[in-house]
Amino acid sequence: MTDAAIYEDLQKTLKSPVFLAEPMSKHTSWRIGGPADLFVAPRDEEDLRRALIFARARGLPVTLVGNGSNLLVSDYGIRGMVIKIGPGLSEVQVQGALIKAGAGTPLPRLADRAMRAGLAGFEFLAGIPGTVGGALVMNAGANGCAVGERVRQVTAYDYAGNRLIFNAGELVFKYRKSSLADRKVIVTGVVLEGVPGRVEEIKKRMENYLARRRKTQPLEFPNAGSVFKNPPGDSAGRLIEAAGCKEMRVGNIQVSPRHANFFVNLGGGVARDVLKLIERVQHLVEEKCGVKLVLEVQMLGEF
Repeated sequence: MTDAAIYEDLQKTLKSPVFLAEPMSKHTSWRIGGPADLFVAPRDEEDLRRALIFARARGLPVTLVGNGSNLLVSDYGIRGMVIKIGPGLSEVQVQGALIKAGAGTPLPRLADRAMRAGLAGFEFLAGIPGTVGGALVMNAGANGCAVGERVRQVTAYDYAGNRLIFNAGELVFKYRKSSLADRKVIVTGVVLEGVPGRVEEIKKRMENYLARRRKTQPLEFPNAGSVFKNPPGDSAGRLIEAAGCKEMRVGNIQVSPRHANFFVNLGGGVARDVLKLIERVQHLVEEKCGVKLVLEVQMLGEF
């Protein structure tokens, strides 16, 4: 069956938008990436389930994305079906100290909702340009905090379309990783627990985090956030700068002058240049500092 025929069948199966040969550059914060063979943005959990069953029945590989931060997508794109968890799964409900949030909820929106409900513990999320689902899988964090600390229950689907529920005790969260990644599931929602606090104090902490982010991060250019994980007891940005890599450039991709662990797209950048810059920086840091930097960004597609 041709891609066009599969596309037509998928359109008939789902209520959600379906796109053929969709440029992934439209869906990544780096503004980089070739076409996805099939691209689906489920409007609800039922359409997600249908898309998974459809892909399984036809032997299509499935790739999951959120808002596209922390991703490097190949210039050749992604084969099979890409499923974007976004606005269709972004409802937020507050009950006492508990917050129930869909996986497509933007992290700044979650932080704002918690603040308005007088719940502390989510202020650090205000400056992270990701969604709840991706944050859970990689245990996103900042300012000494991580989202896994707040998790009480996670709802997900396996790739066969079966709905699963995990309580906090069944999950393991570590620095920039969680057992959800090992389980190979698609997160659709989470129950988080906050700490009751004063709205004014929570808002002030959020404003301080955001001010620090604006001062230290290159928000004026497309980027994917931190490229490398921080080694134990050190900072990837410090090591990159110490190795003389700050402002290094390959094509239109540059190590940011403002924060060395951010690589910015100056305009028209491509994945192969990002990869070349990554490899060059890793080599120089290991050569001059004796540390092998480990990627925090996830690479998708054919490289």
